[in-house]
Order: sequence, then C-alpha cells, then structure tokens
Amino acid sequence: MNSEFTVAVHSLVLLAYLPEHMASSETIARNVSTNPTRIRKIMSILRKHGFVSTKEGIGGGYILSCEPQQVTLAEVYRAFGGGALKPHWCSGNPDEECLVSANIEGVMDHFFHEAEQYYVSYLEQNTIQTVLERIRLCQQSQKKLSGQPQQS
Repeated sequence: MNSEFTVAVHSLVLLAYLPEHMASSETIARNVSTNPTRIRKIMSILRKHGFVSTKEGIGGGYILSCEPQQVTLAEVYRAFGGGALKPHWCSGNPDEECLVSANIEGVMDHFFHEAEQYYVSYLEQNTIQTVLERIRLCQQSQKKLSGQPQQS
C-alpha cells in the first residue's frame, strides 16, 4: 500500500478540523510533513471525486466540499485506486513443472482479494469524522496525562 491514501485522509481530516477555512497546499503540506507538490497532486484527485473544492489566487486554497460524517474511508481508498494490498510482483512461474511454483501466484491472488474485501468492508464502517473524533480523543488523553483542564 502506498502512502497516498494516508496523506489524503490526513488532508481531509485537517480540512474537517478547520471548517469553512481555506487551506493552501503549503499549509496542508506542512501539517502532513510532505511537500506542496505532492499535496497538490493528491488534492487534485480529491477534487475530482468531489471531496474538496478549490479557490485560486490570494487567500485561495482547498476547502472541504463534503460532509465528514458521510465520507467513508473506503470511498477515499477507492479514489486512489484501491487494490493496494496485492504486491506488484509474485514469486513462482506458472510454466514450471513444480506444483508450488506453478500455482503460488493464483493462490496468493485469492488471499489478497479476500483480504482486500475485508479491508474495504472495515473502511466502510469509518468516516472522516470518525478519524477526527479519534484525534480529539487523543487530545483529551494528552490533557489528562498532563493535568490540564479539559475543553470540549
């Protein structure tokens, strides 16, 4: 699995955290700890799928154009191609006489396909809002540990 999915979720959660505020690719890149060019590429895909809107020029950037509680992680995963659990290379050779070498790729494909189905099913149960809520729980836990008063 590549990191585009994680960067996309991070970016969407950041925009959900800053509702009605534009965020530039530089701002998002700084928050994600990557470069603005990579963010622009990922945000382009998110825009194409209707998750974000853009405004060009001074004060422009990206804004969430979807409801965080309605966008599942599976939708974001699929926007970036899905099918990322299967490696690009598999051992074995279907032309070999050896039973193992000749059949390993097909058998492993089956396992990867089933794992992908379970993974997408799990992602369907979680939304951008779910991720944001878990992040807010982290903040509450950190405040408890540090003895700071809690805010809602």
